[in-house]
Amino acid sequence: MTHARVLVAEDDADVRELVCTILRRAGHDASEARDGQQALRALYDVRPDLVILDVAMPELDGFQALERIRDLSDVPVLMLTARDTEMDKVRGLRGGADDYVTKPFGRAELLARVDALLRRTAGRTEAPEGYADNLLRVDFAQRTAEAADQELKLTPQEFRLLAAFVRHAGQVLSHDQLLELVWGDAYATSRDQVKLYVGYLRRKLRAATDSEPIETVRGFGYRYRPPS
Repeated sequence: MTHARVLVAEDDADVRELVCTILRRAGHDASEARDGQQALRALYDVRPDLVILDVAMPELDGFQALERIRDLSDVPVLMLTARDTEMDKVRGLRGGADDYVTKPFGRAELLARVDALLRRTAGRTEAPEGYADNLLRVDFAQRTAEAADQELKLTPQEFRLLAAFVRHAGQVLSHDQLLELVWGDAYATSRDQVKLYVGYLRRKLRAATDSEPIETVRGFGYRYRPPS
């Protein structure tokens, strides 16, 4: 993708201006947000293809903003942080971030990461079809799902995970396969992300159906087993 809408949320005006200038000179449309709250409001107006989100912002920090973004959208998120610590990166990745850039950063590194995320997510669309069995009904086009005739309130990431399972019903999917199918890259994030979201999805399915249709196949991965 050579042209994209990018939302830059950064409270430091100099850094925000630098990032936006780099993006605009590369041919992208860059919109600015001074903090997490403004970023969430801009999410609806801008409809960005990518969000660049600073970790350390007042009021609503980057991690809190990321959590709310993930409840609303599956837009790729690139986090900016001044601390090159493993715990910060793990927290962000577990929260749904797609990549990290540590300050200070170079123009080439920032653009390379932006372009990689845009390429990775450019073809991430669901086919206009559906799935149904005696337990689940999934509409891929509308991104809705029902379990035992109850609507499932799923985040975009949870819906993609459910879609991957039902599209491969009865098949064991490894952690790497799920990372590729759901996150778009088997090396984009850790396997802990898969375990975390499988747990979220299982809790919602259990609450609606009082059953465990997603099985753990020890040593291999997970499988959705349709009811007989």
